[in-house]
Amino acid sequence: MVSAVGNRALLLMDVQVPLIERLGSPELLDALQRAASGARAAGIPVIYARLAFRPGYPEVSLNNRIFAGVAGSGGYLDGEQSTALHPDLAPHDGDIVVNKKRVSAFAGSDLDLVLRGREITAVTLAGIATSGVVLSTYTEAADRDLAITVLRDGCADGDAELHEALLDRYFPRMGDVAQVEDWIASV
Repeated sequence: MVSAVGNRALLLMDVQVPLIERLGSPELLDALQRAASGARAAGIPVIYARLAFRPGYPEVSLNNRIFAGVAGSGGYLDGEQSTALHPDLAPHDGDIVVNKKRVSAFAGSDLDLVLRGREITAVTLAGIATSGVVLSTYTEAADRDLAITVLRDGCADGDAELHEALLDRYFPRMGDVAQVEDWIASV
């Protein structure tokens, strides 16, 4: 089931080159391309959330295990190849790109301002990883009273069992889970 509420936006999250190379597949890329094309055709904004830090990583605490490791490796600096969106998913004119500083697409980005500025009340989530950015953004979107749909075939994770548990048991508790084709048909 897909919610039919308010103004919508499609969020494509962490679809950066290194993450697609590590966890993506041709099927995932195809699903994300179809979702983005369907959203654009329906006049739904496509918003990309990507991880990108400033030189010197002033946003990263040594207490944060995930991002202290990223800072230590020297990756994900804004403007470097690791922050580039996968070329098969390149933004089109009118698409929006926000830079995030943590797992959630809301953390350290201006995503909330973009959604409020466009009076968005419903978000559709897709990206890598299901147990990372999708879960974290899903939870925060629910706390912000947004209607949520997660695209089942638009997500990937390194842990197949956790991926399926989230899609089958957790996400349906506060939102909808849909195949890309069903979501496109509903918009």
